[in-house]
Amino acid sequence: MMKNMEKPRHSDMAIKICGMKDPDNIKAVSLLTPMLMGFIFYDKTPRNAAGLDADIIKSLPEYVRPVAVFVNASRDFIRENIAKYGFKIIQLHGNETPDECRYWKDHGVTVFKAIPVGNREDIARTVTYEGSVDAFLFDTRSEKAGGSGKHFDWTLLDEYTGNTPYLLSGGISPDDVDDIIAAMRPGMAGIDINSRFEIAPGMKDPRLLTHFILSLRRYNEDEQIAKPFWEKA
Repeated sequence: MMKNMEKPRHSDMAIKICGMKDPDNIKAVSLLTPMLMGFIFYDKTPRNAAGLDADIIKSLPEYVRPVAVFVNASRDFIRENIAKYGFKIIQLHGNETPDECRYWKDHGVTVFKAIPVGNREDIARTVTYEGSVDAFLFDTRSEKAGGSGKHFDWTLLDEYTGNTPYLLSGGISPDDVDDIIAAMRPGMAGIDINSRFEIAPGMKDPRLLTHFILSLRRYNEDEQIAKPFWEKA
């Protein structure tokens, strides 16, 4: 059973904007105050951030926490990019085992683990990662690595009884604000958005993001807390 997990306040909901790679676009989006910004290091996506100037990420405002996204990457590759860009958070989006996740957590890295979801069994298998990760990211199950741009059945969130917070992902669009609010469950710490807010792969539309973020935050009950959800007692 879920312990000490209450339904989140709207004001606590983190917004993670993923798939960033263009320097000017990164600067523009950072002004919209997302808590998290994702950079994908995977050569099979057009959103690959490899080669991005490290100063772009290191100069992000303090309120934006950069997240490095890897897919079945070697420890050397992950270690190299953590050192180059100064990442403190990684998201493992492949077939990484609980032991592999725990390795990075034990080395002082905050670990998000993506879980592809298509049925209740996918939700149930999160139990094997309990204690090995700081947060899950529930994404739509797809044949390819990475996102599908589609929703999974969000009522499956009712099946989650773990103690690890999670981000909701999978084809979230500018029109989904009311559905996101309706989907809020105990343990849901925020949302992850990507392709449905793009002008082109890796290029987010600030206009769409602004409208979406303001619409979502109209539900806020108080000011956004400064302490990240994964560091809460």
